[in-house]
Amino acid sequence: MTDSAPLHVLLVEDDDVAAEAVMRSMRRAGIPCPITWVEDGQAALDVLRNEDAQRQAPRPRLILLDLNMPRMNGFEFLEAVRADPRLHEEIIFVLTTSSADADRSRAYDGNVAGYMIKSAVGPQFAKLTQLLAGYRSAVQLP
Repeated sequence: MTDSAPLHVLLVEDDDVAAEAVMRSMRRAGIPCPITWVEDGQAALDVLRNEDAQRQAPRPRLILLDLNMPRMNGFEFLEAVRADPRLHEEIIFVLTTSSADADRSRAYDGNVAGYMIKSAVGPQFAKLTQLLAGYRSAVQLP
């Protein structure tokens, strides 16, 4: 990946505290990824489909998806993205509080790139920033 095409992160998270912690962690780690934060799956779809006049998430991008959200939850969002021919190849990592095997299996059935439990990614989301930094430097995206 080149500096002319930075990885953009679309953070789909309804919890203000968690969203702020993820964004703060990225800034502290010096990861040069622009972040667009939306509060639920419907808002994320609007951004991805360029139907939100205020927010954008240009490619190359990666989506960090919470599962438990109002209006449109993470599973509903995942189904909509995978059913949309323009979006079905989106790179999505789940970032959730749920450690339920059924949720993890359902997410992987939706072709997510990874499933992370918020409490397991370390203080201030340190492991998340390490993952994103390594991913950004190692992976070639369209």
